[in-house]
Amino acid sequence: MRENLHRFFRAARGAGVRLSPAESIDAMRAVSKVGFADRAILRDTFLLTLAKTQDEKKALGDCFDLFFDQPEPESPPEDGKAEEQDTQGSSAASDSPGETGGGDEQPEGLGQLAQMLLAQDRNQISAAIATAASAASLSDIRYFTQRGIFSGRILDQMGLQRLRDDLDNLTATNPALAERLTNALDGLRGTVRDTVSQALMLYGREEAENLRNEILRNAPLSRIEPRQVEQMRHLIRQIARRLRERYSKPRKRQRRGHLDVRRTIRRNAAWGGVPFLTAWKRRHRDKPKIVALCDVSGSVARVSDFFLLLIHSLHEVVDDVRSFAFSGHLIEVSDILESKSPEEAMAEIMSKVGFGSSDYGSSLDDFEHGWMNAITPQTTVIVLGDARSNNLDPRADILRRIAERSKRLVWLNPEGRMAWGWGDSEMPRYSTFCTVVRQCATAKQLERAVSDIVASYQ
Repeated sequence: MRENLHRFFRAARGAGVRLSPAESIDAMRAVSKVGFADRAILRDTFLLTLAKTQDEKKALGDCFDLFFDQPEPESPPEDGKAEEQDTQGSSAASDSPGETGGGDEQPEGLGQLAQMLLAQDRNQISAAIATAASAASLSDIRYFTQRGIFSGRILDQMGLQRLRDDLDNLTATNPALAERLTNALDGLRGTVRDTVSQALMLYGREEAENLRNEILRNAPLSRIEPRQVEQMRHLIRQIARRLRERYSKPRKRQRRGHLDVRRTIRRNAAWGGVPFLTAWKRRHRDKPKIVALCDVSGSVARVSDFFLLLIHSLHEVVDDVRSFAFSGHLIEVSDILESKSPEEAMAEIMSKVGFGSSDYGSSLDDFEHGWMNAITPQTTVIVLGDARSNNLDPRADILRRIAERSKRLVWLNPEGRMAWGWGDSEMPRYSTFCTVVRQCATAKQLERAVSDIVASYQ
């Protein structure tokens, strides 16, 4: 049963429930107290010990129902007169015990699987399928293309080859019994297929989601289809969570610095130099600040949506984050993003400054007159945009002053590098004053860029 619990925890993680090893151990201890007799109590035990949000409770409950709901073995079609009445082969028991049991009708020398199928003991068949599935490592299934492979492995583990030999012998000596056994084998195949499909839903979900996410991570953000927008937002939140886990809790040694040997020896002189008390060389870190300027004009609005969502999901890493949006003019949107859901926030931002013709010169001028004092020598300024100013004055002199006041200036451009400098693109002129210039057209590139920025403060 411990192995079954480990498989259940694995399936729960695939369903989106965050489980740590300590939480799994707590759940196993709780299960050892309540036992497995009452399914409802067992289900509530898992919900209380493992789920932390309402969404996780729902996902865990669905996973529990699927995991512990084993497919019922299918009964073979009735023979004799009943077969004439129901040609569809509906499940039913035979008319008399002599026809169903392994009694006198079963010849000697049949294999275990043949005897089991002729007896139609559902509990025995279910137990045999479970044992064969464990032996075939069914929990390792990942893709729907593997269903046939694992079905074959389970049947082989149950003794399919011996059953085929029994069928050949019965076909020559007892055709009626051979037909019954063939029908029972068809029912067994269906039950095994259901078992494999159930396992795929339990253990293949995480792999399928990872494959979907990997495709999305490398897809151009500007070409995301409407039906994929919510999936991409979920992916961006996952990226933000990974960055928080990686950078929000530096190691204790990193926080306290290196051992100061001289001060440690002096402090412990009274104990003969035994280092009861230690002294550390603490490293000074600048208090991180980020100012993000996002172009939300029609050409890059979708990219800015995901970028703003990622930046404002990192408050545990960087305390001071201020965000601005612009197309023809610039406004601060920090309060909007912090107080509203992503959908509501972006709708309000777009209604105010979105989908217009981009004017970088006017927007930079708005920033210089309204918020230039927000930039300090500890500030990293991030500009997300395609640098296309519709042949208007780009005001590169303002960008130069921003670069001089800030710690560094990072420009993330969603366009390919081959397009920089063509048409109304001012990217070559702007890049002169930037510390870092990177193409940022996909979620993967966006994650790398933000990760590098946050890592510089560690």
